Amino acid sequence: MNLISSILSNPIEYLKGVGPQRGELLRKEINLHTFRDLLEYYPFRYVDRTKVDKIAHLSGIEDFVQIRGRIVYMEVMGEKRSKRLVATLQDETGRIELVWFQGWQWMEKSLRQNVSYLVFGRLSQFNSTLQMAHPEIDLVTEETATGKQHLEPVYYTTEKLKVKGLTAKAIGKLSANLLQQLQLAEIRENIPQPVLQAFRLMPRAQAFFKIHLPASEEEAKQAQRRLKFEELFLAQIRICRLKIRRHHQSHGFVFNAVGEVFNNFYNNHMPFPLTGAQKRVLKEIRKDTVTGRQMNRLLQGDVGSGKTMVALLTLLIAIDNGFQGCLMAPTEILAQQHYNGLSELLKDTPVKVALLTGNVKGKARKTILAETIEGTVHILIGTHALLENEVKFKHLGMAIVDEQHRFGVAQRARLWEKNNTPPHILVMTATPIPRTLAMTVYGDLDVSVIDEMPPGRKPITTVHRTEFQRPQVMDFIKEEIRKGRQAYIVYPLIEESANMDYENLTKGYEEVKAFFPEPKYYISMVHGRQPQAQKETNMQRFVAGDTQIMVATTVIEVGVNVPNASVMVIESTERFGLSQLHQLRGRVGRGAEQSFCILMTGNKLGKDSQERVKVMVKTNDGFVISEKDMELRGPGDMEGTRQSGLLDLKLADIVQDRAMLAAARECAEKILSEDPELELPENKPLSEYLATQRSKSSWSKIS
Repeated sequence: MNLISSILSNPIEYLKGVGPQRGELLRKEINLHTFRDLLEYYPFRYVDRTKVDKIAHLSGIEDFVQIRGRIVYMEVMGEKRSKRLVATLQDETGRIELVWFQGWQWMEKSLRQNVSYLVFGRLSQFNSTLQMAHPEIDLVTEETATGKQHLEPVYYTTEKLKVKGLTAKAIGKLSANLLQQLQLAEIRENIPQPVLQAFRLMPRAQAFFKIHLPASEEEAKQAQRRLKFEELFLAQIRICRLKIRRHHQSHGFVFNAVGEVFNNFYNNHMPFPLTGAQKRVLKEIRKDTVTGRQMNRLLQGDVGSGKTMVALLTLLIAIDNGFQGCLMAPTEILAQQHYNGLSELLKDTPVKVALLTGNVKGKARKTILAETIEGTVHILIGTHALLENEVKFKHLGMAIVDEQHRFGVAQRARLWEKNNTPPHILVMTATPIPRTLAMTVYGDLDVSVIDEMPPGRKPITTVHRTEFQRPQVMDFIKEEIRKGRQAYIVYPLIEESANMDYENLTKGYEEVKAFFPEPKYYISMVHGRQPQAQKETNMQRFVAGDTQIMVATTVIEVGVNVPNASVMVIESTERFGLSQLHQLRGRVGRGAEQSFCILMTGNKLGKDSQERVKVMVKTNDGFVISEKDMELRGPGDMEGTRQSGLLDLKLADIVQDRAMLAAARECAEKILSEDPELELPENKPLSEYLATQRSKSSWSKIS
């Protein structure tokens, strides 16, 4: 094992055929630093050069072919820029023309008449003559007389690498050089033998050789399958171990009582009965908080599913047990909304709620900070201002983070430092996370899902309209306003506070005013460049019903709750991702009346944009939408996933390989439930391998 480790940790420039210059380029261009990086730089496709065709058997309809024969004639033809080298290759059945338009001088010097070559390339016809332009050409050896011994791997490369001779073929030669060296050493297994047998996986060493130099397509598939499973299995083992250790080692406050504060609110002040899903989640939270372990729970729920009520009831349980709670939101608007909503719900109870944001200054700020330390503030709501060192609690027992993906992991970590014993943590998101992604990114958290909407909510009707139909869309908004409703018209934010966005918005605002002239209609405009006070005033005018239309950028994606708003018009829909479209749509549909989302686009749409629009029109289910979003964009683009450190997959794809991911998860859980410390003999390879890996900090336990 030491031998293989020492070889694989060698800097890439020490490999034969690389050297310092190429080594530096490989590092910069494709992130290859060591021999191990090259070993794990897998081909993205293969070319079959194991068969040799006879020239007479070629019909001309084939694509790529390989033939063996002798060069019997060569001639440079044409003048100046049209010069080319034409050679005739002959086997025992017929002849074919080989042509080089570029690099012909070098080929003329390299090729020899009456010497046998193995030729591979794309077949074409010119003047009824079979022809191959710029073929790959190798001298025939004993090994290649009947074709190559394996499929030829094709690797990604870049223009800068090609300039230095590091073509896809050259990278293949480097990989072959490395594999020759590794034949002397043993690549140790890291998956337990029972797992290899159960899933019929090839041994690890064999998989590395076969993925780079497979004898057949089937062999390549089996090698890929083995290495994909390894990536997913090891990720799940690490995640599950974190979860087990947290359950065994983390100490948390015990919330024994559900007392007077909770029961008074639940029995006398609840505005509506809880759904079955909300009750289930509360039971899960109750179960966590009586164990003596710190709770780390992710609460997923679609827009309008009632996460805030679950958060409030959770905070009341903390208060009943002598603790304080805090609720952290990503924006002042959302923090203000939470404060207004909770203050209204709790106005007839003894619970004191305070709001702390960057705008709370002077005497008001000092008072809130003092009352929080004294413990007279029971619930402190705020933005990232809650994380500042001057914010101290008497006894913080429950910390809730809303729209958790908008906070950096280091910011969230600072919540732990508010007590010697860290508070229970509940993180909430209205951006549904696909199950496959949650399993990978948040796999060491306990996950709750509110998958039921409150009764009386009507599904939002979503339609697609183009520029040609704008007059009809405006007439429809007028009809809704006549019924006493309100409407949003949202413009995309291409770049925060960019002049272009501001111009788009103001131009859009003027167009809307032309359709809706004052004094018959009143319009609010909200965007990121406005002073906070003006933004708040304009929003409050819309909330109060003083304006019928809000023209805005995506600042209203979260934080505005206007049950009377029944229309959401999203301009330039093609510029938004699916998750953001779904979030924007969630601003309407909050009252008892039917609501509408109108997706406005140009008249011509690309394939992905068409797909996004189709999904939005078809479903209101945030989880279906998030799965489709991940398929279209890939997991690396999903909010919050880059910082997890767990999506560093070279081969596996958690969308395409979701069944394998689920199997790997189940397998990892079974092994660790029977042998948490991996001490059994069959788990020794896995234990030894994990011990040699550089440990990665997993922030996901506080995500």
